[in-house]
Amino acid sequence: MAKKATRGRSKPENPRKYKKKTSPLIIEDVEYVDYKDVDLLSRFMSDRAKIRNMRVSGNNRQQQGDIAKAIKIAREMALLPYANRVASAPRGGRRDDRRGPRDDDRQSQVEGTTSEATDDELVDAGVEAGADTGAQAEGSED
Repeated sequence: MAKKATRGRSKPENPRKYKKKTSPLIIEDVEYVDYKDVDLLSRFMSDRAKIRNMRVSGNNRQQQGDIAKAIKIAREMALLPYANRVASAPRGGRRDDRRGPRDDDRQSQVEGTTSEATDDELVDAGVEAGADTGAQAEGSED
């Protein structure tokens, strides 16, 4: 009889081989994960204060549970943050037309409508800085 084609979830013939990452707990011979050891616990957290995955940190299941429990206790005791705010530049995204033109459009509109002459420009034009306002006021009274 002929063999049936295997369907379903079987292991691939050539699985990718990779070296399992070694946990920092094993390297440093840590027997007990203390919630007060903030330096150690922060190594298992991302820049946004999320707990790193077992695959990323290299912990086994028991170590990961101990780390997670210690981080949660340290957060409650205010030794570690629940979340870090990361400053980022605004992305393009959709433009909300209900708010009007963008800031850079408004800036160009404002620059086009206002023209204030500096003292140096007035002197170059032959008018002193304070004299033109007084001359206009006298002319309007006549």
